Amino acid sequence: MSVVSTELAQQVADTILLEGYVLYPYRASAQKNQIRWQFGVIFPSGHDEPHRQVTECLIELGDKAELDLVLRFLQLQRRWSEPVWDEGVLREVPAWVALDPAGVDVTIPFTIDAGVDSDGTTTRQRWPLSGEVHVTGYPLEGPYGLMRLRIEVTNTSGCDPAPLDRPDLLRHSLITAHSLLAVTGATFVSLLEPPEWAKPAVASCVNEHTFPVLVGEGRTDVMLSSPIILYDYPQIAPESPGDLCDATEMDEMLVLRTLTLTDDEKHEARATDARSAEIIDRVESMPPELLDRLHGAIRYLRRVGEPEAATVPVPWWDPGADSSVSPETDRIAVPGGEAGRGSRVRLRPRESGTDAQDMFLRDRTALVEAVLSDVDGATHLAVTLEDDPAGDLLQWQGRYLYFSPEEVELLGDNA
Repeated sequence: MSVVSTELAQQVADTILLEGYVLYPYRASAQKNQIRWQFGVIFPSGHDEPHRQVTECLIELGDKAELDLVLRFLQLQRRWSEPVWDEGVLREVPAWVALDPAGVDVTIPFTIDAGVDSDGTTTRQRWPLSGEVHVTGYPLEGPYGLMRLRIEVTNTSGCDPAPLDRPDLLRHSLITAHSLLAVTGATFVSLLEPPEWAKPAVASCVNEHTFPVLVGEGRTDVMLSSPIILYDYPQIAPESPGDLCDATEMDEMLVLRTLTLTDDEKHEARATDARSAEIIDRVESMPPELLDRLHGAIRYLRRVGEPEAATVPVPWWDPGADSSVSPETDRIAVPGGEAGRGSRVRLRPRESGTDAQDMFLRDRTALVEAVLSDVDGATHLAVTLEDDPAGDLLQWQGRYLYFSPEEVELLGDNA
């Protein structure tokens, strides 16, 4: 099986590949498009930038296990015409490795040639790249047949003379590098939600500048090692009509803002890059019904009780809607005791499987504002930071931080 033929994995990988490629307003002159290529860049060694990516994951081996791997990245291509612009050319390095239960140690070197293309009016230039993919694996002790797989991607490109700044260095870099992995005769173990017996082995895995997640509609034989933080089984929203090169924003907002561009701005955007031209053309030709789909979607509904007849909408926590839910009076067990509205807690966010920004809140103290339940039945604590100067304002607006019960520690009154 080839991972390239796994459609959903390919869609997600393409979104990663183009993340930040060109941002709204999609013009070369826009300041945000002056500094590009922020994710997954593997630079040449000898500089104060990462020159490798390391992926480590766990595999349950079966009979005649095989690994199908594709390293994907962009090679920078300078277009020497107005506006001068750096394009990205997709490069793929495929590899096949037999997963011997006794161990694996395979190195796949690769080179990407330099080139100059000209059509008489526009010249495009590319610089040479070289690197290697080093695949190692060794069995772990225990009854489960686990192998720790390590994939190290290194940029071995030379820079002579040495570039003076980052834009020059990017000419010799692997840009938005990521790997698609698939196994036959084996299964991957989730690093985000591993089974209990695999947690010690998962904790020993080391990942540098990338992280592997399961991908492909519940499958356990395909992984995407991504330079952007993802959960297992990431998906492209079916309402999205196409890539806008900024998956961190809402499609509806970007489409509406793009429609407000003047004709001159759209002309400049089309001249900037083929991808920005495609975005402008797609947005301008988008039918109203497709635009309406971007406003929101209901994936599923869950009955939370028989609501009483009402002539006006009521909050979901109103006793008339569900007397079993009361965010202001409910309490829940947490490390150190029981917490509810008014409780003081110390934040202990998990190291994985949560918002990456939560690491900056570790050991901060907070005040519980409410105990909330989501549509999946999970319970969360809504909190405000005690030392936040804007805490009163956020409390008044109802803008809280949210943590699961195991991510807080109850404090005494004098803590």
